[in-house]
Order: sequence, then C-alpha cells, then structure tokens
Amino acid sequence: MKLDEILSGARRNRKKKRVGRGDGSGRGKTCGRGHKGYGSRSGSKSRMGYEGGQTPALSRFPKIGFSNADFRNRYQCVNVDDLQRLFDDGAEIDLPAMVQARLVDEGKGPVKILGRGELSKNMKVSADRFSETARKKITEAGGEAVESRSR
Repeated sequence: MKLDEILSGARRNRKKKRVGRGDGSGRGKTCGRGHKGYGSRSGSKSRMGYEGGQTPALSRFPKIGFSNADFRNRYQCVNVDDLQRLFDDGAEIDLPAMVQARLVDEGKGPVKILGRGELSKNMKVSADRFSETARKKITEAGGEAVESRSR
C-alpha cells in the first residue's frame, strides 16, 4: 500500500466552505473574518503584493542582473526517425510539408532537425537548423540538408 494510493481522491471534490450557518458549524457569527476592520467588510481584497502601505518588497530590493530568456530562439524540434516514418523516398521536405504532416505548428518558431533514429530514405530536407548528427544521417542516406533561413 502506498501513500498516494490512499490519498488519491482525498482532496479532489472538496465541498465549498459554507459560512454563516450558526455557532455550531465553527463558521458562525463573524464567519471567519474576525472583528471590524477592512478585512471584515464586503468587497475587501487587496491587490497582490500590497503590504498595507509599507513599501512593497518588489520596490524595496534593487533590480539587478539580466536574463536573456526572453530573447532566445525556441526551436520546434523534428527528429530524423519522424521523417523516415512519415515521408516517402525522394520527398522534398520543407515547412509546409512538415505542417501538413503535423510535425510542427506554422508560426510557432523556427524548425530544427535532430538526429534521433535511423534514416534510410533519400530526402531533400529544408529547415532552419540541423544538428550535426542529423545532417550526417541525411547526407549518408543520399539526401540533402538545406538551411532555409540565415541564423
């Protein structure tokens, strides 16, 4: 017996907390809001990060460093074994052909061909980038690897 098997459905369909149903319910009278003050009133919600007028932590600490994550290229990856499985011998494979075969999504970024699997078919593959192993496998099978866009 495992802990995750015991508790698998324990918290799943939890009932809504019903407040204001008498003192015996444990949520009567003030309904868990305490006495007086802003938090007891209806419509009381403070925005995220608000610290009651104190300068928030986001403003208190200095902004340092730089992340290049927003500017990196996110490639859609296609492996050689996918090309072997979905395309015929002598096929010319480009972005529209890969979109039609549902290997990539159009407009979701550049395409990179990776070298997982084996390739025995002669194909002309056009993509934005190729890994070294993918380029080697395509050319060894008698095909051609063409980079369609400049880096």
